[in-house]
Amino acid sequence: MSEFNIPGKIISAVSAVSSYYLVNYSPDLLLSSNPGLFGTFLQLWTLQLCLWLVWKAVLWPKFFSPLRNLPGPDGGSWWNGHFNEIFKNPTGFPMEKWINNTPNDGLIYYRGLFNAERLFLTSPKALSEVLTTKSYDFKRPEQVTAALSRLLGVGVLLAEGDEHKFQRKHLMPAFAFRHIKDLYPVFWSKAKENVFKMAEHVNNGGIDKKLIPNRDPEKPIDEKDSTPVIDVGGWSARATLDIIGLAGMGKDFGAVEDEDALLSRTYRSIFKPTRGAMALGLLGFILPGWLVRILPVKRNSDIEEASKTIRSVCKQEIMEKKERLKKKDNSDVDILSIALESGGFTDENLVDQMMTFLAAGHETTASSMIWAIYLLCVHPEIQSRLREEIRANLPSLDSDECANSQQIDHMPYLNAVCSEVLRYFPPVPLTPRVAARNTTICGQKVPKGTRIMLIPWAVNRSEELWGPDARKFNPERWMPSEDKPSPANGGATSNYSYLTFLHGPRSCIGQGFAKSEFACLLAAWVGKFDFQINDERELDEKNLNIKGGVTSKPAKGLFVKTKVVPGW
Repeated sequence: MSEFNIPGKIISAVSAVSSYYLVNYSPDLLLSSNPGLFGTFLQLWTLQLCLWLVWKAVLWPKFFSPLRNLPGPDGGSWWNGHFNEIFKNPTGFPMEKWINNTPNDGLIYYRGLFNAERLFLTSPKALSEVLTTKSYDFKRPEQVTAALSRLLGVGVLLAEGDEHKFQRKHLMPAFAFRHIKDLYPVFWSKAKENVFKMAEHVNNGGIDKKLIPNRDPEKPIDEKDSTPVIDVGGWSARATLDIIGLAGMGKDFGAVEDEDALLSRTYRSIFKPTRGAMALGLLGFILPGWLVRILPVKRNSDIEEASKTIRSVCKQEIMEKKERLKKKDNSDVDILSIALESGGFTDENLVDQMMTFLAAGHETTASSMIWAIYLLCVHPEIQSRLREEIRANLPSLDSDECANSQQIDHMPYLNAVCSEVLRYFPPVPLTPRVAARNTTICGQKVPKGTRIMLIPWAVNRSEELWGPDARKFNPERWMPSEDKPSPANGGATSNYSYLTFLHGPRSCIGQGFAKSEFACLLAAWVGKFDFQINDERELDEKNLNIKGGVTSKPAKGLFVKTKVVPGW
């Protein structure tokens, strides 16, 4: 089991030597009469594996682990820890409860499948050690890297140690403050195109109700309520894919214009939460990565096909860019051009970088748009106030004028709403690490191999860090006031209370890019449309069926009634 790092080589070696000795020199000690050398080997190998599992799943975590006396949540099974509660809930939900109900000093200890140990960090001090001061003592678990690399490549997101430092250093110019500001016209122009396409769809009576899960296709749409209904995730993903295409590779993938454009269709099929995806992800924590990849299941073939398609697109664009550089005919300032000019990457590594930015760069912001529209539907008064600020400060979408960074960045309520959406619904709810060596966190001994859990979903909703309204959506916490003239931390006492983009050397390199893109997209959408939830039961967050793979979002999409608001 990959999660438990089975010492297979040691077990096999001991079994082989012992089998040879027993068969040839002490046959009277054999478990059965004349099983032969191979039979003896299998018996000894199985026996040792069972003993090792008893040690790893029972004796070590319950009686010997230096972590066993740390505070932990109530309940849990004798041999499976809190796995059942974790498995039946959306990612991060149990931990949100534990961080607020389990007294602790920054560390919460719990156990997962087969009592696998987990160390959940809850305080700024613990988080700062793992993310900053000792960041290279902790790395991504190998099975997580193996699973993600199939679609993301081993780019800056998944690289470790010196390789990560090298990649980040050579990519940082593409994410410099000044460069991000120069990309606002790209964000705004694509946001406008996205809005115009949506408006055309709405004005023509286009209704995405056909796509709504569990709707009877034979049942006619209620004529009394013929308001067009759009799939928020579909429209936002098309926009963010085109944006990262332009800003990352200088390539417009045409997803806004055509929802069945090659990469749009490819990513849509892969990022859709399914039982198959969840099952394969779970197996990845139990079985070796190589075995998971060769299992004859549809999800595996889908991933392989998608990976080939994405790699092919990236390779083609790299070849074209290199040709233009040879001819000194490339004035682009996209990520790929900057990476090429650095001279620090091989073609294969450039493919990995592009795969990373294409996937992570569009899926996370698309998920944030889903949650933003959902929260604005739940809080229509916030939606109205935001629309007023947008229309009062930004150029009309019908004009040729582009919104610029000066305008967007100086809209306090827009930025407050964006920050609060990212706090309340972080697109990546959980990020695991594993101790690469014996180390300490807040003075607590942490053995090599211990799984460290960084859980933005829980930390961002900690009442200890954010106050009694931590579990409420409240953009006002980010607004200037007499008490907090510059509430950069949303009223929290530490930067580490806000874990959406992590911190330190492994923080999200595209944080500034993502926040600016998100603000532009949300401003264009809310300035043009009024949104209302289609299924009123979902106005209660408890009724949302949230599923998560790499990102967290409604399992069956978010469908909202959409009206064009005249006058802008």
